[in-house]
Amino acid sequence: MKNIILKLASIVFFPLLFVGCTQEESVVNHIGLSGNAYITSDVNESQSKAFIDEGNSAIRNWRNPETIISFYFKAEKSGNMNVALKAKGHSTIEVSLFGKEKEITLNSDEYSNVKVGTFKVKKAQYIKVDIRGKEINKGEDFGNIEALLVGGEIIPIVCVDDKFSTHFGRRGPSVHLGYTLPSENVEWFYNEVVVPEEGDIPHSYYMACGFSEGYFGMQNNTPQPRRILFSVWSPFETDNPAEIPDSLRVELIKKGENTKIGEFGNEGSGGQSYMHYDWKAGERCRFLMGVHPEKNNKTVYTAYFYDNHQNKWVLVASWRRPNTTTWYTNAHSFLENFNPRMGYINRKAYYQNQWARTTSGEWVPLTKARFTCDATGRARMRLDYTGGISDCGYYLSMGGFFDENLNTDTWFERTGNVTEAPDIDFSTLE
Repeated sequence: MKNIILKLASIVFFPLLFVGCTQEESVVNHIGLSGNAYITSDVNESQSKAFIDEGNSAIRNWRNPETIISFYFKAEKSGNMNVALKAKGHSTIEVSLFGKEKEITLNSDEYSNVKVGTFKVKKAQYIKVDIRGKEINKGEDFGNIEALLVGGEIIPIVCVDDKFSTHFGRRGPSVHLGYTLPSENVEWFYNEVVVPEEGDIPHSYYMACGFSEGYFGMQNNTPQPRRILFSVWSPFETDNPAEIPDSLRVELIKKGENTKIGEFGNEGSGGQSYMHYDWKAGERCRFLMGVHPEKNNKTVYTAYFYDNHQNKWVLVASWRRPNTTTWYTNAHSFLENFNPRMGYINRKAYYQNQWARTTSGEWVPLTKARFTCDATGRARMRLDYTGGISDCGYYLSMGGFFDENLNTDTWFERTGNVTEAPDIDFSTLE
């Protein structure tokens, strides 16, 4: 991105060049398609359905007039806002924001700046700009839009800039809870997750029992069956599981009857186990995760999930990690969207009733937690993330471009909703 300061007082609307998302008021903000726009409506479910090609900043298959392309960005103050498109094509399109609709004509084979208009922003807020094709005047599609161009009194604004990862920017900011463990050695961590109806969104991971060497939780994988997922990283650092030496591979000790076993990569590598389970929005889902060091510098990780259909604890899997000697550390939970095409939809989950069981067999309630977000939020590419305490325990919320925002590294302490320790007979566990 190039940073161009306006030098000519006679230029009222837009200069010929544009800048990034955090410059002075006298410049125009370039809101790139691939990092900030989504296909939010398309009745055509065939292979010709429109989609945004992140790698080439292009809208593919934009032929259906029912397709809506939505740009999102945040104005952090009120004032007049000038809007234009960097677009090409030969068509008539409609641009909508703040309940106002404007028809725009595209008539160029090359990208050019096309004025939309000036709008009044009344408060600091996320702003959605919808674009729909009306009529193709020449060619096979409505054309393409490389960027939304915004200037005026409201800038600088918040959006995903061209230097940040398009993939993670489109996914939205992942949010976490880090729980304070007792000073004694901890062997078991117990947690419960409730996903409300409005927060139950496809391609979401509601991670319940994280630890320093992996994570354990549940996913909405629609249209595939829902999963209970448990993964342990190898101590060998690589994103390609094929590169792990045999001596540093995570070893499967045992698995549940319906558990599937595999490997994972692209975020470190290691052993992965999961089982299909049709958990429901609104139901209490219970997780029990154990970490126990063995001799010879190895540690065993074991995950159990409470099957509400059978009313019993079931084994997911047990893994042995080499080159590791530890009890349970870094107890945490997180909420994330793993589909970059669905980062415009809000996700929410409640995390409640956290307990740690020490090596002496004592259950200790975990009443303090620290809220954090990932690099997308810390870099202020997106600010649609929050968390807190409710009657249902802690909650996390991310995605959907809502205006509420909570500072990362905020601490919570729950006092009124501490319940009785889990009643688990460990001698009956598989």
